[in-house]
Amino acid sequence: MLAELAAANAAFQVIKAAIKNSGELMNAGKAVFEYFDAKAAIQKKANKQSGKKNRSELEEFMALEQLRQQEEHLREEMIYAGRPGMWDDWLAFQAKAAREREAKRRAEIQARIERIKFIQTFAQYTLVSILVTAIAAFITWVSVRLLGRV
Repeated sequence: MLAELAAANAAFQVIKAAIKNSGELMNAGKAVFEYFDAKAAIQKKANKQSGKKNRSELEEFMALEQLRQQEEHLREEMIYAGRPGMWDDWLAFQAKAAREREAKRRAEIQARIERIKFIQTFAQYTLVSILVTAIAAFITWVSVRLLGRV
């Protein structure tokens, strides 16, 4: 969780500087995606471990709180130092990035399913081939042993 938080903090600093310097979020480019990825990873870990009672709950809460404060700061920067409508664009961009991450995750799952189906089909055909070969070999052996000819 600390690695994700450090990545989010570094990306946040780049985003903040880009907004202050140019008033455009898109000048932060890669940092925006890094921030989203780190934020999603932290939220995913927090959701996954929400049922567990351990000392990392406080770390998770503090990480999520720090992200919330960073986003509040970004909102203020975008409203006061950015162009008009920048905050709304940011929210739309976040929603789009979340949809794209979800689509990518689903595509990866689908690819795994297709690979498993291929492996199962290959294994079935291989097993049938081995059985047919074994039966043919057995029939040949029986006919040679019992009948003395092929």
